[in-house]
Amino acid sequence: MGSDDGEWGQKGATPSNKTARTELDPRQEEIVQAIDAGSLQCRVGSMQGSPWLRLLRSEVEELVRSTLDERGLEDRTVSAELARVEREMKRPRRQLAALEQCRSELLA
Repeated sequence: MGSDDGEWGQKGATPSNKTARTELDPRQEEIVQAIDAGSLQCRVGSMQGSPWLRLLRSEVEELVRSTLDERGLEDRTVSAELARVEREMKRPRRQLAALEQCRSELLA
């Protein structure tokens, strides 16, 4: 292993291939081609017998940057963050609705 070992251990620096596709929008074929070409490092993980790839976020961003201009990468990153924020905002609403329903059942 090289000098990148530190990056592998940092929180948030190694998304799965599925997370990378969701957040940065590279196609799976692009990821596989970059791994084969040696421009993208990966480590194989397994959860309950299902294999998945861990990638370095910085390398995936560079892959996307090479296919898009800087503005396109920024737009994708912002839209992924916006989607995450909207999901987080829905969580308390669902919890509040469940609590209100529970309260109405208890009062009835």
